[in-house]
This record gives sequence, C-alpha cells and structure tokens, in this order.
Amino acid sequence: MACACRPLPRRFFLPSPEVVAPALLGKLLVRRRGGDEVRARIVETEAYLGRGDAAAHAARGLTPRTAVLFGEPGRAYIYLAYGLHWCLNVSTLPAGEAGGVLLRAAAMDGGLNLSGPGRLTRQLGIGASLNRCDLTRPGALFFADDGWRPEAIAVSARIGITQAAELPYRYFLEGHAAVSGRRQAVITRRPAPSPIAPGARGRIYSEILHGNGTRIPHSRRRRP
Repeated sequence: MACACRPLPRRFFLPSPEVVAPALLGKLLVRRRGGDEVRARIVETEAYLGRGDAAAHAARGLTPRTAVLFGEPGRAYIYLAYGLHWCLNVSTLPAGEAGGVLLRAAAMDGGLNLSGPGRLTRQLGIGASLNRCDLTRPGALFFADDGWRPEAIAVSARIGITQAAELPYRYFLEGHAAVSGRRQAVITRRPAPSPIAPGARGRIYSEILHGNGTRIPHSRRRRP
C-alpha cells in the first residue's frame, strides 16, 4: 500500500544541519521500486555544517561533487565511502549555503534494523542514480511524517570520522537496537517538546521537530 503520510516540505530543511538532524528522528524514509514500497523510521543522524566544519565535504567550498549541498534544501547527496558503501545525506540551508545531514540508521517494519549508513543504503537499494533526488516530493525516495514522535533525543560526538570528531552533532534514539557504531558517551538528552504555532519563532527546534518549520533569520543562524 502506498504511503499516505505527509511528505516533509522543503521548508523543513531550510534551517542549519544541527537543527534538521534531530528533527529527522522518528520521520520515515520511503523507498519505491518497481511498484513496491518500503518505509524505514529514522533513528540516528549526524549534522555536517559546511565550510566551518573540517569533517564536511563542503568544507573546501563549491565543487562539482558538493554542488548539491550548495543547492536547494531537501536534495539527496549520495557518495561512496571508502570505496565500499553508499551514504545518504540530505541538503539543508537555503541555496548558496552548504549544509547536510547524514542518515546513519533506521528501522523497517517487521523489526529489520538498518544499522549504519552502508547497511541503510544497501537494504533500500540507494546508490548514485538517486544523487540529487528531490526528497520533498513523493517519488523513488522521499521523507514523510506519519505523526510519530520520539520521547527523547540523545546527543553525542560524531563517529566514524577523524576530523572534528569531538563536535556534538550525532543524534539518536537512545537504546534503540538499530543505532549504529561503537558506544559513545551521551553528552545531553533533549525532551521532545509539544508542537507550537507555526508563526512562533522563538523555539526553532520545537517548530522543526513537529513539522512546522520556518526559515531561521540570518542573525540567528550559524554560518556553515
């Protein structure tokens, strides 16, 4: 049965990566192939900030490879890691500013855990052909919201990288069996707040988490 859930709108991905990354937890990644559809609930993400983040692919600026990260938000950025497996990211921030969120783990219906970026893309059949795919429109690959919300979000340093590895930009559902990588100390835990009115700008994290995302003014957005 086709997903009747609401696709995440492009405005959801306008804020900086460290806002979008925790907001994606609990959302669905929908993959359609040959008339079949599978859904995976996102349980682990990492934020990469762009120019100011040594671990980000966009740290050195605009290149043919990273052009998608400098383009409109909500696009798939897919690359081959270590020549072994594909990694799925989604672009954030308005066009001209680079930011991205890596999907590290998800859980499928039936209890199948997609632990780690490589297993996630391999199980869902995600590769180079979907690079630049618009993840805000129902199609071969997109994000959707079925209304489920996590009770809390855990934050730790990122894993699997050597540069800027100490930054607290890994977000996950603590204790979930699908969460990937070695055990990492939890730096903080965030309760999932209640939804607020779309027009309220004082609580950007809560707005984005609950699907009422608004663009963050330049004066309040961390530059990539």
